[in-house]
Amino acid sequence: MINCVYVIYSVGLDRFYVGETLDIEKRIADHNTGFYKGSWTTQTNDWELFLKIACSSRSQARKIEAHIKKMKSSKYIQDLNRYPEIVEKLKNRYN
Repeated sequence: MINCVYVIYSVGLDRFYVGETLDIEKRIADHNTGFYKGSWTTQTNDWELFLKIACSSRSQARKIEAHIKKMKSSKYIQDLNRYPEIVEKLKNRYN
C-alpha cells in the first residue's frame, strides 16, 4: 500500500475535505457511512474522490496534507487537480 493524500468533494455541501491514508477506497467509504462520529464529514454521504497524491512516505503525505489545509482555498485545490506540475513541486518540496 502507498501513503497518499486525498481530496474528496461533496456536491451537496459544495466543499472539499483533505486527508491522508493508506487505503483511499476504505477511507471514502468510512466518510460516507458516518464511521467518524462527530467528524465534519458526517454532514453528508456524497463524498467523491477529487484528487489523489501518491507519496513516498507517511511523513511526506502528512506534510503535503498540512500544506494544502493551510492554504484554505478551494481554488488552490482545483489548481492542484488542473496543473499536475504543482503537485510535483509539492512532492519535491516535502521529500
